[in-house]
Amino acid sequence: QVQLVESGGGLVQAGGSLRLSCAASGRTFSNNVMGWFRQAPGKEREFVAAIKWSGSSTSYADSVSGRFTISRDNTKNTVYLQMNSLKPEATAVYYCNAHLVVTTNLAHDYWGQGPQVTVAS
Repeated sequence: QVQLVESGGGLVQAGGSLRLSCAASGRTFSNNVMGWFRQAPGKEREFVAAIKWSGSSTSYADSVSGRFTISRDNTKNTVYLQMNSLKPEATAVYYCNAHLVVTTNLAHDYWGQGPQVTVAS
């Protein structure tokens, strides 16, 4: 019902920047929450950032706060993650996530394909 297509992954040197995009298709809900997660080799998947589809509320992991910025373009059904001052620790597969809250007790999660981001030291 909902498909997420990511783009923007690649290789960047430490201190550089990358911009990830996540385009959503299918039925949307006014109470969607869009976000980014990442998983490095040998580590668990961790939360990076999130933004409400409607409204301007955002949330960031402490490890990226001040350097990463999540934003959205409702006309294009796209969420972005601007990553600045990248560190080698940011090397991971980045997954776009759509969390659709239907009711208080019903929600659905959808995931993008998870392109690789590599930060060279």
